[in-house]
Amino acid sequence: MALRRAFYRWLVPAAFLLPLWLLVGYMVFQANAWAILWLLFLAMPSVFVGQLIFTLLVRSRPSVRRNRAVSALDVATFGTWHVLTILVGLYSEWFPLFLTLAIIAGIGVLVSCMWQLWQEGTGSRYETPVEGVFPSARPSTRPHTQATGSADIFIVTEKHES
Repeated sequence: MALRRAFYRWLVPAAFLLPLWLLVGYMVFQANAWAILWLLFLAMPSVFVGQLIFTLLVRSRPSVRRNRAVSALDVATFGTWHVLTILVGLYSEWFPLFLTLAIIAGIGVLVSCMWQLWQEGTGSRYETPVEGVFPSARPSTRPHTQATGSADIFIVTEKHES
């Protein structure tokens, strides 16, 4: 749980630190002169915007807000993407491989975030409603009229004919 909470706190700073690492890695490891154009106009903005979007998707899930911790799947996907982004910033001879894997991992993070958000959004709360809170899509087994106190309650059901 401590690792999941640490990742929860790391998501926002990562949006700033990972692009900064790409710039620092360029200066430290002395990449070629053309790499600065790629870095400034493509890599840094895409990592920054991507990380912010992923963070918003993760933090919009009710379980993440409630627990203040990401899921284990988030730790795996974000961890993989962040490690690959750091490896891209080394500008080694493995740069094309690391870049390709980082792009694939970024797509994987997006798919994972969307899937988890969808799973939590289509939870079982509509399938087993609390009486009087959520309307049920199933036909009711109760009598169609009930006398409660001084008012009658009428339940109108809709029939779909195909």
